[in-house]
Amino acid sequence: MHPTHRPARSPGRHRRRLIPLLVVALLAALGLAAPASARETYPFQNPRLSLDARVNDLLGRLTLDEKISLLHQYQPAIPRLGIAPFKTGTEALHGIAWSTDRNSTPPGNVVTATSTVFPQSVGLGATWDPALMRRVGSVVGTEARGFNAENPQVWGLQLWAPVVNLLRDPRWGRNEEGYSEDPYLTGEISTAYGRGIQGDDAKYLRAAPVLKHYLANNNEILRDRTSSSLRPRVKKEYDEPAFKAAISADAATGVMMAYNLINGRPATAHADANDVIRTWTDKELFNVTDAGGPNNLVRSQEYYSTLAEGNAATLKAGVESFTVDDTNSSPTIDSIRAALSQGLLAQSDIDTAVRRILSIRFRLGEFDPDGGPYAKITKSVVDSPEHRRLAREAAGKAAVLLKNQGGALPLDAAEDKKIAVVGPLSQTLYTDWYSGRLPYKVTPLDGVKERLGAGGTVTSSEAVDRVALKDVETGRYVTAPGGAGGPLTATATSSGASQGLDVFDWGQGVFTLRSAANGKVVGRTDYSPESTFSNTQDQPNGWFVQQMFKFEDAGDGEYVIRYAGYETPNDWEGPNNYVTVRDDGTLILGAATAEHATRFAKETVSTGVDEAVKAATGADAAVVVVGSMPFINGREDHDRTDMNLAEGQQEIVKAVRRANPNTIVVLENSYPTTINWEQANVPAILWTSHAGAETGHAIADVLFGDVNPSGRLPQTWYRSASDLPDILEYDIIKADRTYQYFRGDPLYAFGHGLSYTTFAYGRPRLSSGSVARNGEVTVSVDVTNTGTAAGAEVVQLYTHQKTSRDEQPLKRLRGFQRVHLQPGERRTVRMTLRAADLAHWDVTRDKWVVESAEHDLMLGASSADIRGRATLKVRGETIPPRDLGKETRAVNFDDQRGIELVDESKARGDSVGRTDAGDWIKFADADLSRAPKRFTARVAKAGAGDTSIQIRLGGPTGRLAGTVNVPSTGDPYAYRDVTAAVTGAAGRQDVYLVFGGDLRLSSFALTG
Repeated sequence: MHPTHRPARSPGRHRRRLIPLLVVALLAALGLAAPASARETYPFQNPRLSLDARVNDLLGRLTLDEKISLLHQYQPAIPRLGIAPFKTGTEALHGIAWSTDRNSTPPGNVVTATSTVFPQSVGLGATWDPALMRRVGSVVGTEARGFNAENPQVWGLQLWAPVVNLLRDPRWGRNEEGYSEDPYLTGEISTAYGRGIQGDDAKYLRAAPVLKHYLANNNEILRDRTSSSLRPRVKKEYDEPAFKAAISADAATGVMMAYNLINGRPATAHADANDVIRTWTDKELFNVTDAGGPNNLVRSQEYYSTLAEGNAATLKAGVESFTVDDTNSSPTIDSIRAALSQGLLAQSDIDTAVRRILSIRFRLGEFDPDGGPYAKITKSVVDSPEHRRLAREAAGKAAVLLKNQGGALPLDAAEDKKIAVVGPLSQTLYTDWYSGRLPYKVTPLDGVKERLGAGGTVTSSEAVDRVALKDVETGRYVTAPGGAGGPLTATATSSGASQGLDVFDWGQGVFTLRSAANGKVVGRTDYSPESTFSNTQDQPNGWFVQQMFKFEDAGDGEYVIRYAGYETPNDWEGPNNYVTVRDDGTLILGAATAEHATRFAKETVSTGVDEAVKAATGADAAVVVVGSMPFINGREDHDRTDMNLAEGQQEIVKAVRRANPNTIVVLENSYPTTINWEQANVPAILWTSHAGAETGHAIADVLFGDVNPSGRLPQTWYRSASDLPDILEYDIIKADRTYQYFRGDPLYAFGHGLSYTTFAYGRPRLSSGSVARNGEVTVSVDVTNTGTAAGAEVVQLYTHQKTSRDEQPLKRLRGFQRVHLQPGERRTVRMTLRAADLAHWDVTRDKWVVESAEHDLMLGASSADIRGRATLKVRGETIPPRDLGKETRAVNFDDQRGIELVDESKARGDSVGRTDAGDWIKFADADLSRAPKRFTARVAKAGAGDTSIQIRLGGPTGRLAGTVNVPSTGDPYAYRDVTAAVTGAAGRQDVYLVFGGDLRLSSFALTG
């Protein structure tokens, strides 16, 4: 699709270009078409021009209709200018995963890549290794080019990765997609990944990474309707930095806006895209909506009345590309035209957006005659031996040794000749929604067998029950065909191999069935109410997971089978949730209640626990591989309600531990798990995320000590879900969330991870004991490998501000460094700490502040394993008492009860709102020495009737200084000023505003 003519480079290039142009002019005058060989080479195709000049040239040549067409995810070709189609959004979270095909039938079908699959993002976060992550990103960017070279219609070079949403709540269904609960660690890992994807060329991009999902998107329940209430300190100190790191380092080329609302305003059309994100870089960004986000504005969120209003607001907010309506761009185009005609948009708004889009396309080399420096990459790079080696290295570094009592690990292949490898994840590898297809598989069993070699013996069992189901009424057994599989029928008169069903327990009563006839998983054939059940799937999969069931006790040893579907049935699937057998024996969903469901006898063919015990008995060590199924135990659109290991899997671990004291648990999942019994009773525990094709090699590498584990947990592992507040509570300061504020005793602390060697820390040293607020200090510590094995320690630096006007984190990660040491080797680790990085957001003056204070500097092996401390005195400033005599934003409170933050207007600004009687906000240490006499507030109240705001001193029930009446304004965005007299306000006081009912408070002042 690129033009064939390069600009001539010889001294006579202008003369040679002039002749064909004269020919073109002459032919045009004669009314004849110019031959292709005489067509103009446009300035925008000249790579020697500046990026701005090229963008301006192309922008000036596009018609308005052509510009508007570029605002949809599927940008069309513009043949008259030699411009190829362009598609945003190849998924590349931990390897090239999937994209969609505009030319498929129907259009927009998902196409899954067979690619190098790295550990899930939470596993990559556990490496604490930015250098490794840059290499991983380089592979992903290179393979993106390879796929693009094969089929650019499918594999676009704008990559929707990485996810930098913070892992604030481990019950989040998408926990596997993020790196860490900590913004600093997330920023370091994502920046490295983005740089790797982009490549090292100063001018061109290998591929264009886009950060997901801005902002505070950490729940799936009602994700397009819930609002993340972010007080300014939480937004500035916690959520924004995770995105700022890669953008400010020019390691990402844009952001994807999230589904949720932020303080009552949909992220899709949030002004932060311009007002905040673009302040972090001088480079042009190309921002996108999440899939369907624009339609949510007028549908589920009901925020705008028309698509024209919503899309206009989105574009003006700084979001350039609309991911909506699959491949059908017409609704977007029509709405933008309508917005222009209604005066909601100006053509300059279109030009601004298209300029940003084109800037990234130019940096990808698309408009260069030779395609730029990365255009020679071909599909041959995918799944290369080099990429396989890196995948294995990454999987090994991502593994975290949680416990190792009495030197249970590493195993010794020369002595441990008989190993049992059991458990439901021992003989399989699972992919997730954002994973490519594995080009090959090395399971944990494969890895152990290969490592132990011919001189050892490996016994194995998946430790799952095999059952046969018999229709009680007819006496017929459920039967599955072999080969490729097909519909299940209750037709057999006896039980054999074709009637065997392996039951995999995923917790909370949910299980999957695998047919013994062909090793395929049983699920619904399609989404229709009359769908049958077939054994045709390699693993549970799809947006609506069709392979989930529950056995319900029907009494008398009989069961009914409830289809668990994709968590809950969808309306369009019909009312029936229970399995019935038709007259011809076919299994369908034929009953809405258990009463009308077919009753089955569940005959046990073999018991998983017994098989596991048999394999483990007498073995030198028993490795039990348990964990999660990524399409079932939480994922996009589905949060977890607990963090427990599946009940049946717990029983396997307990039984094997009774049978073999040398039991090792390998926990393979995507989130912190409440394995309290295992921690107390099992000698060794190794955690890994689902780590791709090399999972089995990596596990064996660590188990046998070929790789000394150096992974560290990127988030806190709690003992119980009761340690956590509601998943929708986003105020980490008030709710004591994450390691920064959590005051309890975690099961495993943030940063935890063991090694096969030991490390001793010397006394920390500072280059200076004090520093000015614009200065920096070097923190040094000697680290010595005091064990007998070479290994890597991750030295972690935390700080705590001892005194402050505001509540400070108990600890906050400020730096880390991996150091690899031979036995007996000592090395000095140095980290630079800038005083400016110790700033926090001062809500009294709306700015960052470095306070004068002492800081406790802590160096150690985890947030809980601190090996040395030093004190740093920072010469900063003192936050003065609050001046409430000037207009004070209500959202800049110091504390609150019951309120939510809401949108002040649809364009920008936040207010305090959704208040009930007795809710309050606190403004600490206010200077009332001028004895204010008047309280003025800017308020809105949509509902009928009046309410009030009380001004109280010292506490929410303290001295009443005044009460202001708040009348209805009839609209949540119709603000008016209300006033009231104030008496008895003097000195320095904590001022409380106590609400009498539902209202919105934008700002207020206490004046003379």
